[in-house]
Amino acid sequence: MAVPTRSEITPGTEVNIVLKQDQRSGTLTQGVVERLLTKSPNHPHGIKVQLEDGQVGRVKEIIS
Repeated sequence: MAVPTRSEITPGTEVNIVLKQDQRSGTLTQGVVERLLTKSPNHPHGIKVQLEDGQVGRVKEIIS
């Protein structure tokens, strides 16, 4: 499964992210995107975003 590109993610999108401290375990955290932090159109480990609750991580999947 490929990680979503920047064009697929907008503020208000519900996503699963991996927090920095969870990178080894791969534990996913669910939330709603507040803002996008990665400027490039794609990233091999996922686009970095900030959730509405302030947590920062890389998007692994979009929840539809």
